Amino acid sequence: MTTYTTSHNSAHDVLALIGRVLIAYVFVPSGWAKLVGFTGTVGYIASKGVPLPEVCAAIAVATELGLGLLLLFGFKTRWVALAMAVFVAVITPIFHGYWAVPEAQMAMQKLSFNKNLGMIGGLLGFAAFGAGRLSLDGGRRTRVGGMQPA
Repeated sequence: MTTYTTSHNSAHDVLALIGRVLIAYVFVPSGWAKLVGFTGTVGYIASKGVPLPEVCAAIAVATELGLGLLLLFGFKTRWVALAMAVFVAVITPIFHGYWAVPEAQMAMQKLSFNKNLGMIGGLLGFAAFGAGRLSLDGGRRTRVGGMQPA
């Protein structure tokens, strides 16, 4: 049986921290804007034909703001990043369906769609490899399955 270990050095940890900050920079302000403009968020979601727009708006705020902050600080990073990746995968074709918008909106919606695919990729990277040692997860020193949690 092959055992895989992850080699850590300070550069990996700094890059993971920068990655978490940059991804959180996209989600946290967006989640805050949805929270303070909740009525408008509900209206926008409803305009896309999504059922239960109030519930969906609350889920969006919890994901973008709540999970975004957890990702920023690196707490339960693997699960948080996976949940965020699923959220983005679900909402992307609903809100950035560039194939179904007027031509004047197509380029912007396609850019947003593709940006979200990249965000999913980054989130899946954190789901796979964790937050690094410069995180709340990295501060925990318990060993899980023979590997240091990241």
